[in-house]
Amino acid sequence: MVDVKGKWALITGASRGIGYLAAKFMAEHGCNLVLHSRTLEHSEKVLGEVKAAGVEAYAIAADLADAEQVAVMLKKIDEKGTPIEVVLNNAGVQVAYRNDFYETPVSDFTTSFQVNTIAPAMICYHYMPKMVEKGFGRIVNTTSGIRLDPQQAGYSASKAALDKFTIDIGSKVQGTDVLINLADPGWCRTDLGGQSAPNPPESALPGVITGVFVNDKKSGRYFGAGNFIGMTLEQAVKHAESTMDSPY
Repeated sequence: MVDVKGKWALITGASRGIGYLAAKFMAEHGCNLVLHSRTLEHSEKVLGEVKAAGVEAYAIAADLADAEQVAVMLKKIDEKGTPIEVVLNNAGVQVAYRNDFYETPVSDFTTSFQVNTIAPAMICYHYMPKMVEKGFGRIVNTTSGIRLDPQQAGYSASKAALDKFTIDIGSKVQGTDVLINLADPGWCRTDLGGQSAPNPPESALPGVITGVFVNDKKSGRYFGAGNFIGMTLEQAVKHAESTMDSPY
C-alpha cells in the first residue's frame, strides 16, 4: 500500500461534501494538500482542519467552468514549486434535472462538460507527464454510476466522457507506477446529490480514495464506493488489488 506521508495532493472541490472528507482523510495519513474551491473563503474551514492534523496545506481558487481559470490555477501551483504527486479530481456539477428532457438546453452540456470532463482532463494533461518523468503518481477521477436518466443528460454524458478519457489515457501508463483510475462515490447526500439521496457522504470513504493507495501498476479501473463500505483502508486496498482488474 502506498505511503502518502509527505507527498503533495491536489484535491478539487475540497471545501465541502466528499472532497472535504477526502481532504481530512488524506491529512490524517500525512499527505500535504492543495485545496481547491471556487473561492478562497470556501476553503477556510477545511484548510484550518487539515493544518491542525500537522500537514502542510494551502488553498487555491478557480471556477472550473472557465478553462482560463483552470490554467491560471495550475500555473500558480507550479510557481509555488509544489510537487503534485496525487490528484483527486473530485469537483463536479449537476446543473439541472429536466423533466421535459426534450427541452434540455445546450448550456446543460457545455457547462457539464467543462466542469466534469474538460477541467479534469486539463489537470491530468498538466500533471501526468511530470508524474511519468518522476516515476510515481496517482490520479483518481470522480465518475458517476448514473444510467438511463435523460433528465440529467448533460451530467451523465459528461461523466461517460470522463470515463472514456480516463480509460484511454490509462492505457499509456499501464504497468508503471503512475496510476489513473475512476471512483464512484454513489448517490450521497451532498449539495450535488441532494438531501433525498440514500447514502451519507461518509459512505464514500474509503472507496473514493482507494485509487490513491493501490500499488499494483494497474490503471483504468472503476472503484465503486459501495464495494468498500465498512472496510478499513488496508482492507479496501487489498480488495481492490485482488478483485478489480484493468480493462486492457
